[in-house]
Amino acid sequence: MYQYIIRRILQFIPMLLALSIIVFGLAKAAPGDPFSGKILDPEVGMEVYEKQRAELGLDKPIPVQYLRWAGKIVQGSFGESITYKGRSVESLIKERFLNTVYLGLFALFITLLVAIPIGIYSARHPYSLLDYGSTTFGFFGLAVPNFFFGLVVIYLFSIKLGWFPAQGTLSSNKLTGFAEFQDRIHHMILPGLTLGLASTASYMRYMRSEVMDVLGSDFIRTAKAKGMSNNNVLYKHTLRNALIPVITLLGMELGPLLGGAIITEQVFNFPGIGTLFIGSVINRDYPVVMAITLLLGVAILVGNLLADIFYSVVDPRIRYD
Repeated sequence: MYQYIIRRILQFIPMLLALSIIVFGLAKAAPGDPFSGKILDPEVGMEVYEKQRAELGLDKPIPVQYLRWAGKIVQGSFGESITYKGRSVESLIKERFLNTVYLGLFALFITLLVAIPIGIYSARHPYSLLDYGSTTFGFFGLAVPNFFFGLVVIYLFSIKLGWFPAQGTLSSNKLTGFAEFQDRIHHMILPGLTLGLASTASYMRYMRSEVMDVLGSDFIRTAKAKGMSNNNVLYKHTLRNALIPVITLLGMELGPLLGGAIITEQVFNFPGIGTLFIGSVINRDYPVVMAITLLLGVAILVGNLLADIFYSVVDPRIRYD
């Protein structure tokens, strides 16, 4: 197992190199630079702006700019933000990263809490009223865009009913302890539901399909023929096999959760990585945009590695020796 993990981590190196080239290339392929599209001070000569471009290295050839950027990353630095002058990219990401992680974990918790029990019930009682209802919800969740669903829940539960706040993470910076935790959860309910909508729909359908498939297997019929109770059949044999594809989804969910939060955070004005990314794209703050994009790529690679590791935990037939 340890040798497999080391091999996979070593494989990350060429993947990250290719990812960094793609990220940098896409950023530079965008028209303009951080000074484009802005109202420039007419009293300041163009030579001043050209000097600022030169200080940022934007006058250098593209390969030279990439090597300078990649060299800083190897040294553990993403450089300085162009929009937030004097602030390093790491500090900007660090102060917002935990908010996005909390939101992603909360959305994933809601997804698993809702999807797995309903998926199991739908598989054990196919074509029941709840099964038809979950199927309808599944199509609804996959069809409705996150930003539209977010606006709907804001209108219903925040504006009309006033149950939940429509933006932010805390009502007051003076809150501490359990009161702070409770207030954070209260602020995360609407964006968490919005972010987890599509995932919940997918997990429900996967769980229903996999549990029904496993329940029809020969070894399940044999276990029932030997007198094993339905609960033992379900929890000791069925779930362990049905969870294997779900673990695949969980591993691949790490990147999409962080990436999906970009739109959701913008809708709810949630101060996380998403709002920072959108603002940086608008202002052409390339160092921040490239750092966040690279971070999302790393999250996907790590998620796939974790999925492979958990495979061997759930399925004893899988070994990486």
